[in-house]
Amino acid sequence: MSFLRRRSASVPAGPDFDVLAMDPTDWPGNLGAGLLPAPDGTCQGVFLRYDLFGGRGPAMIIGNLPEGSSAREVTGSQVPFEVAQLLSALENDEPVEVRGVEDDPVMHEDNLLIVRRVKCSEERISCVQFDRSDGVLVTIASWDRPITSDLYALLKPLPAEMFQQ
Repeated sequence: MSFLRRRSASVPAGPDFDVLAMDPTDWPGNLGAGLLPAPDGTCQGVFLRYDLFGGRGPAMIIGNLPEGSSAREVTGSQVPFEVAQLLSALENDEPVEVRGVEDDPVMHEDNLLIVRRVKCSEERISCVQFDRSDGVLVTIASWDRPITSDLYALLKPLPAEMFQQ
C-alpha cells in the first residue's frame, strides 16, 4: 500500500504512523479513539471504537499496531487485542478464543491485501487482520455483523491532527 508511510517524529502528541480506518464523517454513530503509550512516550498503537448502537456498545473496533507493539503479542488461541477491547466494551466476560485463521485475498484500491479472517469461539464476533507495507498491523473486530469486502473501500488514512492533544 504505497500511500502509507511513517510520519516524522515531529508529531509527538500523536502516532508516528498513518492510521488506516474509516473517516468519522462517514460513520453515523459515535467515535472514540485510544492511543497505546509505551513507557518511553512513543505510540504503540491506535484503536478506534465505532459505536453505531447509540451508546449501547460498539459495533466495531479498528486497531493499527506498529511493529514492536506489545499489543501484537498474542499466543496460541488468544484473541487479538481489538477483540479483547470489543468484549470489554460490551462488558462480555465470557472466555473467547481463536479457533482458526483463513487467508482471503481482497482488493483495496489498486493493492491486493491478504486478509486473515480470524475465527473466534464467540460466533457474533467477526475479525480480520492484514499487514500494511509500512509494517503496521490493521485489525478490524465487529460485533454481531459480518465484515464484508465492501468495508475495505471505506478504509483510508486519517489526518494526524485527529490524534493530537
